[in-house]
Amino acid sequence: MAQDAVANDTALPTTVLVVEDDVLLRMFAVEMIEDAGFRVIEASDADAAIRVLEARNDIRIIFTDIDMPGSMNGLKLAHAVANRWPPIRIIATSGHFRIGESDLPDGGRFIPKPYRQHQIIGALTEFANPRSAFGAR
Repeated sequence: MAQDAVANDTALPTTVLVVEDDVLLRMFAVEMIEDAGFRVIEASDADAAIRVLEARNDIRIIFTDIDMPGSMNGLKLAHAVANRWPPIRIIATSGHFRIGESDLPDGGRFIPKPYRQHQIIGALTEFANPRSAFGAR
């Protein structure tokens, strides 16, 4: 079962925060990630994502677009999260920008749009697995 593959040590699904300003892309990402057995929380921009992170302590991975309106883009969000919540893993995506993984906080992953489902689910599963080389920080 997919949920078994993404479960953490407490046998609960890993919680992923999806940050995407395009409603249709966000809906697609949420459905894809939920179908893979993850618990998903949504935010429409970086400011909303910060509010979610301040209110919850169960977010383990953020999947964020880079190009978003608001006070910060996804790259700035990734660095803000790494500074305030270092255990949270970051997967960033963009169809407009090509960034190197060195532009992201340590252990971050960049997957360009258009991405394929297996790329996102593979990265999420790797990050959710505490026994993988990069699964836990």
